[in-house]
Amino acid sequence: MRIDHPNEEGVGEILVKGPNVMQGYYKRPRATAEVIVDGWYRTGDLGHLDAKGYLTIRGRVKNLIVTPNGKNVYPEEVENELLKSPFVAEVMVYGHKLNDTSEEVHAIIYPDQEALDNHVRQTGCPALNEADVKELIRQEVLEVGNRLADYKRIKRFTLRDDEFPKTTTRKIKRYVVEADIPASR
Repeated sequence: MRIDHPNEEGVGEILVKGPNVMQGYYKRPRATAEVIVDGWYRTGDLGHLDAKGYLTIRGRVKNLIVTPNGKNVYPEEVENELLKSPFVAEVMVYGHKLNDTSEEVHAIIYPDQEALDNHVRQTGCPALNEADVKELIRQEVLEVGNRLADYKRIKRFTLRDDEFPKTTTRKIKRYVVEADIPASR
């Protein structure tokens, strides 16, 4: 295993090689040539090796967000921080294109209705309307931003009314959600 073209943090694409790695895609030589280069399988995962040789996966190559100042943001890292909020049931962080070479960090959030209902009961405040929910989530986003580097902070978010479409392993189908995101927001 090795890290291909690591950046200043040592993060790059994870490549693997060995008898346990596939030989290629069945009857798909072009697809095989894209992922197996000089015997190394390009996993599509981003990661780094620590001083002891332990691998930490940071995200996926295709999900990487490059900010206007050239910094890399791993959406999964920001998502994991947001999911610590009791009011966030699901979240997808993505790069909103500013131009051909840079993106801004945006998020789509599906609020946790049960947590919101509990909040109303515990605080004794009246039922939350859409603006109240958006403000509560905005405060959570700002709090998460305080724990992250400036360039990783969410610049804009939208709320979702229903759960995200998911794979059988319960991972958000990013490609389905991204297809519904308008080009200019």
